[in-house]
Amino acid sequence: MTELGELGLSSYEEKAYRTLLVTGAVTAAELSDTSGVPKGRIYDVLNGLEARKLIWRQSSDPNRYVAVQPETVVDRLLAERAYELKQEWGRYREKAETVRSNLLPTPPTESSFWLGSLGSDEMSTALQQHMRTAENVVKATVGPPYEDATWETLQSEVEGFFEGANTDLSVDLLFSEKAVTVLPDRFPHLIENQPADITVRTTPEIALSFDIVDNVETTIDVLHPVSGEDRIGVIGIKDSQVVSEFEQYFQRLWTDAVPLLE
Repeated sequence: MTELGELGLSSYEEKAYRTLLVTGAVTAAELSDTSGVPKGRIYDVLNGLEARKLIWRQSSDPNRYVAVQPETVVDRLLAERAYELKQEWGRYREKAETVRSNLLPTPPTESSFWLGSLGSDEMSTALQQHMRTAENVVKATVGPPYEDATWETLQSEVEGFFEGANTDLSVDLLFSEKAVTVLPDRFPHLIENQPADITVRTTPEIALSFDIVDNVETTIDVLHPVSGEDRIGVIGIKDSQVVSEFEQYFQRLWTDAVPLLE
């Protein structure tokens, strides 16, 4: 594997980037001919490099592509790898906790707790990763503490929630009437642009915010004991009896709720 490959570039991405360093600004077709990247792959390669900010596109007709300076590219690739290693370390720690629990004579209820205030980067990332575990159905209620927040505070969490959702996912979102007032006018457009199948309803009041993933896990927002307008974190529970109770509670709320988006 090459050095750039070690830092996360595919062979086609490396060919395209190294060629751009030599050629300067060129079109996709010219880059394909010069680099040897097949024409059927060149746009996927360029879009991937551009999304990672390793190249940039000139506004011209046709578009031309330019390589970002190597020093910056290496720093960005290194940051990506560091983030991936951090996530991998977290996964191994969770696996170790699971093994440790399984070695006990009487394993405790499987649960976990994540610290994270409203709108924090940590919780946005946690939501994204949480949604990626969903394969079929997610049911979520939005009540306290979101009701007293601003859209600017919640936007990163909403984006993280939707970014983690796959295209085959069915999502039922239930907002309290007070939480609806936090949503921006463009919220319907935001929902329409999501790949998942999303249904949104509203109900007068929700006691607490929680979600249910594939009927096997529920996560519950824990209100901050000092600041009732924030949360201290989120607890995740996989105990089947607890999940079933929350599923039944959600269905009662959902049945009496009314559509928010027609």
